[in-house]
Amino acid sequence: MAAADFAPGSFSQRRGGTLSAQRDVISGRGTGLASLWRYVLAGLGLAALLAGILAAVYLTAPQAPQRAVSEIARSKKTAHGLFVASFEPERGVIRQGELQSWLLTLKTNAGAPVEGAAITISGGMPQHRHGLPTSPQATGYLGDGCYRIDGVKFTMSGLWQLHFAISAAAGSDTVVFDVLL
Repeated sequence: MAAADFAPGSFSQRRGGTLSAQRDVISGRGTGLASLWRYVLAGLGLAALLAGILAAVYLTAPQAPQRAVSEIARSKKTAHGLFVASFEPERGVIRQGELQSWLLTLKTNAGAPVEGAAITISGGMPQHRHGLPTSPQATGYLGDGCYRIDGVKFTMSGLWQLHFAISAAAGSDTVVFDVLL
């Protein structure tokens, strides 16, 4: 080979030279390595975009407020202080997605059981702004101020509220219990 073969002008004009390789890459006739890098970079760009969108959605989504243990109490005075109400699952465990029975116990402030009470139940998830998926009912008086509440169902995790309207000989009152799944 002569020294003239390595001159910049002659090398770039030959087939397989620098200018020819640049034209092949630009026109898409390259070896495939350049187009592979384009796919890799496009994939990384899409992954970064998706990660950014997911982070924005997560950071702006409404979060359920953290409740103190006293707010999740299973025993409390009613709104006007007429009764002391206790609320617990009949089987002792809260189960998501299943119909279950709960026990509502009503006592006077002096500790006497409240008998013959008429109880209506409503509620839902305040953060999601929807009601209960079922219509729980007070189905029976078990004695000593204890009433069975049937038809309670929690379909998802989160904060649920159950509102009880109580009418008895001592008067009418309400109580709200928070249930956190």
